[in-house]
Amino acid sequence: MSALLRQIPANIPQDIRKIRIENSHLTELPRGSFENVSALEYLWLNFNNITVMHIKSLEYLPALKELRLQGNKLSSVPWTAFQDTPALKILDLKHNRLDVLPEHALRYLPNLTYLDLSSNQLTIISRDVFFNWPVYQRSQRVEGQIEAISNAVLALHDNPWLCDCRLRGFVQFIKSVGPPIILMNSYLTCSSPKFRAGKFFHEVELNSCMKPLTSALDTNLTVPVGLNVTLTCFVQASPSPAVWWTYALKLLRAFNVSTEPISEDTVRSELLIPAARPADAGNYTCMAANFLGNTSVAITLRVGAPWASTTPGWVPIAPAEPGAHVEVRIAKQTVYGITLEWFAVAAAAAEPGETWYTLLVGRYDAAQKDAIYIGPGINTYSVTDLLPATKYEVCVAVRNQAPRKGQCVVFVTGSDVSQLEQREKLIHIVVIVCAGRALSPRG
Repeated sequence: MSALLRQIPANIPQDIRKIRIENSHLTELPRGSFENVSALEYLWLNFNNITVMHIKSLEYLPALKELRLQGNKLSSVPWTAFQDTPALKILDLKHNRLDVLPEHALRYLPNLTYLDLSSNQLTIISRDVFFNWPVYQRSQRVEGQIEAISNAVLALHDNPWLCDCRLRGFVQFIKSVGPPIILMNSYLTCSSPKFRAGKFFHEVELNSCMKPLTSALDTNLTVPVGLNVTLTCFVQASPSPAVWWTYALKLLRAFNVSTEPISEDTVRSELLIPAARPADAGNYTCMAANFLGNTSVAITLRVGAPWASTTPGWVPIAPAEPGAHVEVRIAKQTVYGITLEWFAVAAAAAEPGETWYTLLVGRYDAAQKDAIYIGPGINTYSVTDLLPATKYEVCVAVRNQAPRKGQCVVFVTGSDVSQLEQREKLIHIVVIVCAGRALSPRG
């Protein structure tokens, strides 16, 4: 005990019956660890650092009656290893890191009378794990008969049980279990979800699991340009589903999506589209999935009246000349600003050197943007003092012309100076826009 052992000693006497190595530095039980001590009946390896147990680590131990591995770091156990220990009666695995029990975990423990799985990381167990335990099966076969069966003590407390539909069968098993199986602590408690945290198993009633079912109050929406739009879908499922939104087969960023539970088995998911533009029109799909499957509902969005009508200074005076266009790009972007460049190609009858332009700049979700008037002969402009990590929109048009589809660029300022200012990352965005007839500065 408290020895600096890093492996099982190789020179153990063959007739030894009990080995106790505790508070040492064992990290694994390799194959054939005890092949020379086949008479071993008691093996105590508590409070070591064992993380790995080989599937044949208990080979050559047919007489083993007691195995104690308390206080190690096992996240899994090769349960088929117990085929080599048919006489095992006591198995102590408390204070480890076990998070899963396979369906046939107890199948090879026919004579077990004490099993301690307390203080692990178990969240969900199928009741079939215990239905396949020979001790339980024998108790069911002889129920009502005189034949005596030894009691089996089972410890499952102090695990972070997840009390949703997946634990339903196990909770029912715990409520109904009785001699010869005796719970060391029958007051098992839920750790999650939050609304059931701290409740005892006998206080909860769990529903059956259900594949997600999605719905929307309105699957066809028409809104004016510039209005903030919220698309809403409802998902009924158990267990709680993962929910996400797609638009034109692209996953939408989570910063515009909020999902929250409104009842035990229903969640509401909302997608915010700030300052809707014609380019935002289309089909948006709310998708949901849990381990039983997935489903979706589509919402069609139409964007109506011109956005320019809501913004002072952007009143269409004359239609744009056919064939005219402006090429725009963000030539440089920093954390706090951008530099715009554009090249105008006016109509044949116009004088490019007399054309004035207007830049409309502001936060993406702002109802009104700041108007900046650019005189003839200038084709670059820097916008500074922007907020970091913020979504902005900038539009370019001939002065007194309303911006049309494709004339606006949306961008997000950086949050890391080293990513943008030091590297001076260039973002090439070419936008084809329609320019109107050249106007004089007085126009």
